[in-house]
Parts: sequence; C-alpha cells; structure tokens
Amino acid sequence: MRGVSRLRHLRLEDTPFEAREFSLLWLIALATYGVGDIVTTLTILYYERRFDEANALLVASTDALGRWGLVLPKLAVFLLCLGICVYGARAGDKVLYYLPPVTLAVIGAFATAFNLRLFVG
Repeated sequence: MRGVSRLRHLRLEDTPFEAREFSLLWLIALATYGVGDIVTTLTILYYERRFDEANALLVASTDALGRWGLVLPKLAVFLLCLGICVYGARAGDKVLYYLPPVTLAVIGAFATAFNLRLFVG
C-alpha cells in the first residue's frame, strides 16, 4: 500500500489545475520536443549527413552513445521539466506549472521547423 500512497501525490485532484489540461500540455510538448525534434534531428544526422549537430553536449553524447546519445539527454530534460511542472501543480504555482511544457513545446516546434527547413532546403 505504500506505493499507492505515493501515487496519490501525482494526482491533480488537490490542485487548481485540471488533468485534461495537463495531458494536453504535455502531449503538445511530447509531439514537438520529444518526437518532432528528435526524429528530424536523427534524420538529418544519420540519413542526410549534410549537416552536423550544433550542440556541443549532444555531439559528445552522440559520439559516445550513438543515436541514444541524442535521445537520452532530451529524455532527461523532458523528465526534469515534467517534475518541475508536477511540483508547480502541487504548490499551486502557475509559472512552474505552465512554463516547462510551454517552453519545451516552443523549443521543439522551432527545432523541428528549423530541421525540416535544413532537410528540404
């Protein structure tokens, strides 16, 4: 039962935020940052090969781990932002609740659009 009581802390019932809104925010962040950016970056780096990764951290990571070197740091950032958002929801802090998924969505949308422009152009 101890694990069940821990899961209660993850629910939004005792916060001013709605579960549907939370799901939508994170679905958008996942689609843009998680899927769009990763898929387009992998396509350019491993199938197009006209361009190199510009982020020095990701260059070192992909040199060491291959494709997982791109995915794992992005997953870590995604999970960190999710944790900040959940903390913000529990604290009733709108900035900590909305800022992480919106920031990831904006960065992901920009990176996806930029990568698509590189790929097509």
